Amino acid sequence: MVYLQLLYSYLKIGFFGFGGGYAMLALIQNEVVVRHHWLTNSELTDIIAISQMTPGPIAINSATYVGYTVTGNIWGSLLATFAVSLPSLTIMLLITKFYMVLHNNRYVRDAMYGMLPMVVAMILAATLLLLTPDTFIDVYSWLILAAAFFASVKKMNPILVICLSGVVGYLLYGL
Repeated sequence: MVYLQLLYSYLKIGFFGFGGGYAMLALIQNEVVVRHHWLTNSELTDIIAISQMTPGPIAINSATYVGYTVTGNIWGSLLATFAVSLPSLTIMLLITKFYMVLHNNRYVRDAMYGMLPMVVAMILAATLLLLTPDTFIDVYSWLILAAAFFASVKKMNPILVICLSGVVGYLLYGL
């Protein structure tokens, strides 16, 4: 039964998670933490952090981790990873053919522009999801966030921002 739940949950995440990994976080959190209680919010935050340090999209990394955690074997990982990837692959194969024909159509172009605020809102929701007492434990963690945000606004290299934030976090909390 858990395999069917994994399949269904990650198919939903794959079908309705537009805008990339951060936009999918609200859906992932709802399915994994709220609905099925497979992970806690703290564990989800950990897998998001790990996903930032490893190659691959957040949705695929979380699917692989949750699939293994829930079933205790690689088959759960493979099933959840396949389920989250299948919708985008299928949709892209179908849409690409039609988009090449319709990309200059005014209505299609307007629909694409109309989706932009939704994607921004989902990324903002993911940001708010991560602003918890588990992730921001004192004033120093808020200062790291502010410094990283400021560096990003100033167009500093994102890899450098992540590395510097990690070093500062390690110096403050790891020693």
